[in-house]
Amino acid sequence: MASDQTRSAILAAAERLYADRGFGDVTLRDIVAEANVNLAAVNYHFGSKDELIAELFVTRSIQTNRERLNELKAAEENGGGRASIEDIMRALVGPTLRGCLGPDREGSTAARFMIRASIESVPPIRRIKNREVDHLRKFAAAMRRAMPGRDDTELYWGLHFALAMAHHTIREKERLLRLSEGKCDLDDVRAIIDRVVTVSVMALTMGDVPAKPAARPVVVHGRLTRQDL
Repeated sequence: MASDQTRSAILAAAERLYADRGFGDVTLRDIVAEANVNLAAVNYHFGSKDELIAELFVTRSIQTNRERLNELKAAEENGGGRASIEDIMRALVGPTLRGCLGPDREGSTAARFMIRASIESVPPIRRIKNREVDHLRKFAAAMRRAMPGRDDTELYWGLHFALAMAHHTIREKERLLRLSEGKCDLDDVRAIIDRVVTVSVMALTMGDVPAKPAARPVVVHGRLTRQDL
């Protein structure tokens, strides 16, 4: 088997096994048996199990992030350089939700792998998520253009919560189905995206949190003391 074919076979076998069984239960020997290669080939191409997982995750993440940025670019072009906050949020969460939910996607190996990556916290994926934030900075910049008077901190929290809603929906879809007794349709991906976008935009546009009311003075024996004045 040619070197490129061997590498592709290892990646495909690893993705299938991780999608089916999770990261903790799959060994390198399982992968080489599935790919019909020897262990030396895995060590040669990837060096370790962690590096193999990282490459798979990066490959899938690049596809999602490219789709996100393409949608963001189109939204900003349509808006003359400034997209609406609704379109920015849709570009942020739409590709992730479409990639993992719905009858056309969630049975695919790629989707099941990314769902595993969202559910199981393994070190190589955590490191990549914590390091690779440049594409998210572009969304933060677009949000700043869309809402120029908004405090940067609020924009970062808004971005963070939008991503959290999308990922939690993917991770906990079975629980939601059971809880709602099937009333929440997890196959209607467009409606799910609409819901996440609506809540995200509401959180960003509802205005400043009102200041806490001043504490009332303490009354001692029915009268205000000098210290209360």
